[in-house]
Amino acid sequence: MKAENIQDIYELSPAQQGILFHSLYTPDSGMYIAQRCFLLRGSLHLMAFQSAWQQVVDRHAALRTSFYWEKLDKALQVVHEEVKFPLAQYDWRALSSAERQKRLDAFLESDRNTGFDLSRPPLIRLSLIQLSEDTYQIVLSQHHLILDGWSSSLVLKEFVERYEALSCEQDNSLLPSRSYGEYIAWLQQQDLSKAEIFWRQLLSGIKAPTPLIKINSDTFSSQEDRYDEQSLRLSTETTAALQSMAQLHHLTLNTLVQGAWAVLLSRYSGELDVVYGNTVSGRPADLVGAESMVGMFINTLPIRVTVNPEQSVVSWLNQLQARLVEMRQYEYSPLVEVKRWSEMPK
Repeated sequence: MKAENIQDIYELSPAQQGILFHSLYTPDSGMYIAQRCFLLRGSLHLMAFQSAWQQVVDRHAALRTSFYWEKLDKALQVVHEEVKFPLAQYDWRALSSAERQKRLDAFLESDRNTGFDLSRPPLIRLSLIQLSEDTYQIVLSQHHLILDGWSSSLVLKEFVERYEALSCEQDNSLLPSRSYGEYIAWLQQQDLSKAEIFWRQLLSGIKAPTPLIKINSDTFSSQEDRYDEQSLRLSTETTAALQSMAQLHHLTLNTLVQGAWAVLLSRYSGELDVVYGNTVSGRPADLVGAESMVGMFINTLPIRVTVNPEQSVVSWLNQLQARLVEMRQYEYSPLVEVKRWSEMPK
């Protein structure tokens, strides 16, 4: 690391600390590698494509960040002044459709397994695969340490805007963005004593996590074992019905989904008082411009829900939504501290 190329240095957020720990503990798991694929049809202005991505990287500190932890009391993230954004190009035009699909499947798996060197920015890479004269497969991979889903959407939106402008030779300069370091500074100013009171009250009496299934320790003992994955896509009709219900009763879709998950946990565990992890945006309302900042903001915190069979569904969901709203002011809480404040085994 060259000192002359350093723009800023600051600590990690609590969520970043957890991600870094797990990334180092299981480096080959690919757990925190996010991969997106896009199919582009039409002519491609390659120079504008490359320049647009470089301008986005130049604008956002998170995209020029690396991480250092060895021989340090605390891990640190380093923002580099300049980082060249790499673009890997492949030409698969000579392959048949079946061969391209087979090659793509293998490429995506290899790309995920490659991972990232966390001490070398950028922790994001782009592959451009030409499938035909006017068809391209774009593979964008990133480490979750630097971007959450919200930020990824902001980055992609900005790239599209820059690409369109550069393609039309409208090279308007970009205004500097708010640095992720401002969020880290905000975190360090928060009063954890208020959060401690809230979490101790919320989790009072909870001494064990809510079980989803009973696991036979003889057949599920390795740390490398994982649960399987299953995807479910709701029909247009079901989605519309849920949206209509939420709107009618002034609920959010998030509340409906969380309510369904709480009921499922209650049914499977046989417990009416359940606790599960709730992923929150982590973007504080009192940090000006937080909604447009790029970085890793999300946090995962416990939520406690009492399933009352005697209560009406709408009344119960409104109660759950009120709890979710109340939790927003404590989204900055470090999960490791929340566990320490609880009555769970240490």
